[in-house]
Amino acid sequence: MALTWAAWTLLGGGVPAVPDRLAAWGQQLVETHDRLRDELDRLLDGLDETSELTPDLRTHCVAFCSAVGRHHTSEDRTAFPALAAQYPELRDTLDGLARDHHVVAGILRSIDAVLTDSDDLSRARREIDGLAAILESHFRWEERAVVAALDGMTDHGVDAERLFGRDV
Repeated sequence: MALTWAAWTLLGGGVPAVPDRLAAWGQQLVETHDRLRDELDRLLDGLDETSELTPDLRTHCVAFCSAVGRHHTSEDRTAFPALAAQYPELRDTLDGLARDHHVVAGILRSIDAVLTDSDDLSRARREIDGLAAILESHFRWEERAVVAALDGMTDHGVDAERLFGRDV
């Protein structure tokens, strides 16, 4: 079993010095997750306030699902490889987080199918509730596991859009 980043630092691994840059990548990750959490809350509120899948609600859902997919794709393509290169001890954890991304992608496809092929509000709500539960668990694990390492990254060729799928 791989140690979490927090456990590794507590066992003497040390916290890396923060590179000379303005962006604290760990904080950027938390802010990205917080924005996604806020948007998910708004989406769930919208589902609570209606008795049908309205065009606006469908559009909101598609936009949210797209943002989650873009965020995870950016992490898989940029953030995780950069972290693994600099912190090989995190590879098992990063692999687990990437597996979570595949689970989330499957749920996003299910939500897309509901929105495309159905007007079933209760089915859409079940899928989105499942997504909400998995995302919160995933976000907490990811934040515990990699925030300190992100803050210590020395790769100057990355930005928040490439790392996390967002503009800062």
